[in-house]
Amino acid sequence: MKIAVTYENGLVFQHFGHSSQFKIYEVEANQVVSSAVVDTNGSGHGALAGFLKAHGVNVLICGGIGGGARQALQENGIELYPGASGLADEQVAALLNGSLHYDPNTVCAHHHEKHSGGHCHDHHCGGQCGPEK
Repeated sequence: MKIAVTYENGLVFQHFGHSSQFKIYEVEANQVVSSAVVDTNGSGHGALAGFLKAHGVNVLICGGIGGGARQALQENGIELYPGASGLADEQVAALLNGSLHYDPNTVCAHHHEKHSGGHCHDHHCGGQCGPEK
């Protein structure tokens, strides 16, 4: 199994769609056997689900995430644990031992603002965001 974490300076990065790096953990027998930090090379929002799928990721731990990205992850068979924070390594260990603190209802704040009359240019996604579902 491979677990990815949105990653910045050792911490869970709090906006999935703006992630410039993921830390990907290879897990066997419920133990981390290796990990590597991988650059997204400018991929954003919807493209990130395909990026993770191409890297063989089965599970994602992240901070905030929008509805379109949630759907893309689901379509790619990637299990999602949003609303996590803290050190990436500790969050993976917590997931493996059943004590991960996350919020399945977490949504990026800027996506909520979009429904209040905001537009994609308000949060610099380049127009790649879709409406929340």
